[in-house]
Amino acid sequence: MDSFVDGSGYLAACTAGLPTHGTLAAQRADLDAWARAGTSPTTYGALVEEGRALFADVVGVAPARVATGSQTSAMVAVVAASLPDGAEVVVPDGDFSSVVFPFLAQAHRGVTVRSVPLERLADAVRTGTALVAWSAVQSATGVVTGPAPVLAAAGSVGALTVCDLTQAAGVLPVSAAPFDVTVTHAYKWLCAPRGVAFATFSDRALAELRPVQAGWYAGEDVWSSCYGPDMRLAADARRFDVSPAWPAWPGAVAALRHLASVDRAAAWRHATGLADRLADALCTVRSGQAITTFPDPDGTALAALGAAGVTASGRAGRLRLAFHLWNDEDDVTRVADVLRAVGGFRPVE
Repeated sequence: MDSFVDGSGYLAACTAGLPTHGTLAAQRADLDAWARAGTSPTTYGALVEEGRALFADVVGVAPARVATGSQTSAMVAVVAASLPDGAEVVVPDGDFSSVVFPFLAQAHRGVTVRSVPLERLADAVRTGTALVAWSAVQSATGVVTGPAPVLAAAGSVGALTVCDLTQAAGVLPVSAAPFDVTVTHAYKWLCAPRGVAFATFSDRALAELRPVQAGWYAGEDVWSSCYGPDMRLAADARRFDVSPAWPAWPGAVAALRHLASVDRAAAWRHATGLADRLADALCTVRSGQAITTFPDPDGTALAALGAAGVTASGRAGRLRLAFHLWNDEDDVTRVADVLRAVGGFRPVE
């Protein structure tokens, strides 16, 4: 906890993470270097490669399988653009728009998106399904989807799998290896500045997907890729890289150094333990999730927490609370005291 700025009352890692002291120091040092004309693309490039390796460690794959970018939706859009005309995509109801919209945007060429209840995702995969896309942890509810049934169903019909790890990596022990593609923005549970995102690719994905956004940073040697018309793309996942948002990377690497050093199983136990203690305090069922939600259709509970100095969020008519490494028992007590005093608040519908 001491590695982070004071996070007392901050229960919104699912919206945006808090910086470590190392991240702030790195960002400030970079600004100072820029002010004296001391930054360089090669220095940033080295940070990108360190960040790639650190993220690869967090999600259990080789760095050669990791591409870097700045937005998950743009990464998903690359996959969507590579689907054949008329392909069927299956997604869960209510998944985050960055997972869904890129496929809906391909409707002009016959790509169809079939949305099904999350608990029926594996059963909905059928012959002719080209791709299944979902989030490992649902943004609106915090529900964790065990990937094995979905992966087995997709494998049985030859469908590609795309999994968004944005609400998982950094708190939930997760491996990107079983999926064809994963996407992760690092500004939430990985606590990086916004503007740093990652994608991972299986052998099949590397062989079948086209880097339709290829630019100079996708080249085998980025410094010889600055001018056309010859195109020599990287042989590994770097062919899907886009030019990095340089000022975000010093702080991102500092954050990734810290999160990569944390035992993910311990982080998950800490976060879910606090959420379960809140459930106990409110006399409701434990969720076993790092993100816990309660009915709050008019936002009364969210407003009461805000007035008490607690930062939370509201999604889909529910109060959303997220526990991360900087939270402790005092946060549980504070939230429970506020919610018990809200007239008409019920932790269950």
